[in-house]
Amino acid sequence: MSDLLLLLAEDDADLATISALCQDMAVKAGDIGYDSRARRVALVGNRFRWEQPATPTRVRTLLRFDGALKLQRRGWPADRGTVLALLAIRREGDAILVDFAGGAGLRLEVEAVDAVMEDVDGPWGARAVPEHKD
Repeated sequence: MSDLLLLLAEDDADLATISALCQDMAVKAGDIGYDSRARRVALVGNRFRWEQPATPTRVRTLLRFDGALKLQRRGWPADRGTVLALLAIRREGDAILVDFAGGAGLRLEVEAVDAVMEDVDGPWGARAVPEHKD
């Protein structure tokens, strides 16, 4: 499908673009994995398509971070079925931080930014547009 996105991030500016597009992505706590041998963190979720605001839709999206030397979780729910709302992806020193609503987060120690965002299925209608209150 031509309206599916595939983006690569190799620097902080690229990572900021992916972060903006993934804001409000719904991710189940159990849909995040770390392969220490491959040095890869991957997560899959339902991304709100901010690039198509006139027609509220979501799409199944894979986020992959390569070169992850270590993964730490903060405020992580015990229930693997808990749905987390992704707030932001950012770089801090030698780490990439993935922040979720409610205080949960991931910290990936990395040597460099090496990330992929890939829509893996066609879009479907969203129930509502996510709201952000100041």
